[in-house]
Amino acid sequence: MILDNYVVVRNLFLTDNIFLLTVKAPEIAGKFQPGQFCNIKVSESLIPLLRRPFSVSDVREDEISFMIAVTGEGTKILSLKKPGEHVNILGPLGHGFKIDKNFDLGIIVSGGIGIAPFPFLIKRLKDSGKEIVVFNGARTSKELVKLNTEKEFISTDDGSEGFEGNVIELLNSQKNILDGKKVKIFGCGPHPMLAGLQKFCARENIECEISVESNMACGFGICQGCPVHSAKEDKYYLICKDGPVFNSNEIIL
Repeated sequence: MILDNYVVVRNLFLTDNIFLLTVKAPEIAGKFQPGQFCNIKVSESLIPLLRRPFSVSDVREDEISFMIAVTGEGTKILSLKKPGEHVNILGPLGHGFKIDKNFDLGIIVSGGIGIAPFPFLIKRLKDSGKEIVVFNGARTSKELVKLNTEKEFISTDDGSEGFEGNVIELLNSQKNILDGKKVKIFGCGPHPMLAGLQKFCARENIECEISVESNMACGFGICQGCPVHSAKEDKYYLICKDGPVFNSNEIIL
């Protein structure tokens, strides 16, 4: 991992409260795998004090993009960054998604800002010749960031666009897509959504990896502040060091 200042090249709002922050980072851009993250210092002052963890949303040559929702003071500060300004970044951090030869169809399941790591993953899946289907959920159409893939199913909790209901209900309604395929599911979103995805994959006997969201102070296991309970042993994993991507049967949410 590398700690350094990187220049902002673009900062664009995708919805009313979700923005895409892109920095030029030639020293680390080529080192990332989909699902890994960075810890970003949001201000030169002591307020906010702690860094914020963000999945790498995409990598293009020497540029790294982060898809971020404005949820508090730290993310608001980042949303105001202008081209030419600098952000202090620590990365790459954590373990990412695994792309192997054991599946032909990659299913993306996202909830809300859980869409963030998937543009990069989809790019790598396409490079590997995988078929891709996306299940993309949000609370309302105003909070929806579409990936615009060939097969993208949309759900909104309020029914303002696509299927009315949550994204796991949508997945259940379309599970015939899985028939006769060698499938792997990749999920990211709030914990209740991921817990629902765990149950779905256990019931259908489908391999699944989930990216788990958490507050992380250090980002590499020193502070012990992001534990998640192992499903197989009486111990805890650290989301930042052992994850944030886990096999869905490894942890209890």
